[in-house]
Amino acid sequence: MKLTNRNYTQISYWLTAIILIWVSANTNWGDGRWNNIVSSDGNGYYAYLPAIFIYHDLRFEFIDDIMNDSLNSNINKDFILKLNGKVVDKYYIGTSLTLIPFFAFGHLSNIICGHPLDGYSVYYRIFVQIGTIFYALMGLFLMIKIFRFYNFSDKVTAISLLAIVFGTNMFHYIVSEPSMSHIYSFAFVNLFVYSFLKYFKLNQTKYFLLGAFALAIIALIRPVNILVILSLPFLARNPKNISKGIKYLIDNWKVLIIGVVLFTSLIMIQLIVYKIQTGKFLIYSYNNEGFNFLDPHIIDFMFSYKKGFFIYTPILFLSMFGFIYLYKDKFRFYSLISFILIVIYVLSSWRMWFYGGSFSQRVMIEYYIYFFIVFSLLLQKSKIPKVITTLAFLLIIVCQIQTYQYKYGYIHWSEMNKERYWNAFLRIDKVINNAEKEWE
Repeated sequence: MKLTNRNYTQISYWLTAIILIWVSANTNWGDGRWNNIVSSDGNGYYAYLPAIFIYHDLRFEFIDDIMNDSLNSNINKDFILKLNGKVVDKYYIGTSLTLIPFFAFGHLSNIICGHPLDGYSVYYRIFVQIGTIFYALMGLFLMIKIFRFYNFSDKVTAISLLAIVFGTNMFHYIVSEPSMSHIYSFAFVNLFVYSFLKYFKLNQTKYFLLGAFALAIIALIRPVNILVILSLPFLARNPKNISKGIKYLIDNWKVLIIGVVLFTSLIMIQLIVYKIQTGKFLIYSYNNEGFNFLDPHIIDFMFSYKKGFFIYTPILFLSMFGFIYLYKDKFRFYSLISFILIVIYVLSSWRMWFYGGSFSQRVMIEYYIYFFIVFSLLLQKSKIPKVITTLAFLLIIVCQIQTYQYKYGYIHWSEMNKERYWNAFLRIDKVINNAEKEWE
């Protein structure tokens, strides 16, 4: 069969889907391994679902019983925070909201198969990972639409799809830590980008409201990611489109009001939960944790052996060369690079700039669409596309080896340094137990 327009993209998309499902199923869905699906911070992101729909207990007192059940593992109470004697979930409700239909499928599957209806038995957790795969594929589907907006070729789009999943830490967070929030944010940031690209081009109500919806879900998943609103000038493409977009909302002020009401109504879900838990609509659930904007760790965040973004996700460093081809369009160049610099500044100002146990800088996953727009520009405009493509695939291999190393302890979750990095560089020949002993 001769490959025609869009065939490469379709093959890339569905091949990615098959690999994600196959690897996830073989890694997590059998022999009790499903216990690993909801773990670490994911306990807090997920806990709203059983708390609301099964136990009707937003004080999370049921967690003790779940932890004492020998069938459950990886469950913890670290997400529970007491503020003035009131119990709250440290994490936000957005991830749980996106998982509601998958929680329902898990509940139904457990009823059919006779498993406990405790919110944590086998199919509840398996459907969390199915939900993660769904939102990853939703994000990739929207990425295809965004790339068609920019007129990237079919081959460029196909390569970018493979690169974003297998050449970054996205693969790890889909397969090995699916209960974390970042893949869900990735999907809705892509929806935000697509909606406002279309809005600024067509000035249609449906795209503005879809963008407002996406922004609300983004904020409910991780409030800091409301930073995406600063990318609007880049998405508008030029000042004239910004003026037209604003004028449309002034002339159609009811649309603006509906958008604000839609956004506010969705945000109120979190505020109502806080009101039920504490008697107050507004609280800060991270207590003593926060940002120190006077002491950002930008260089560490981007380049350190401990958790450097470009060290552990080098294909994103390659993408930076795409800015060369964006420079001709000064407005888009400066608006995008300013936005990315602000994101890096804010995220690197968090008190734990390396974000605990994580592979690469997981908090950047939600912003990958912006990096891969310039990556695709590099592929499309470069005079040496075969060299760039070859280098991209080599970096995909590097990332997959590092993903393997992280999974089995060659790359430690928080204690890497220069010596340890180069001693283990691209090595998979050690005995796994020896890798673990190195950190003792």
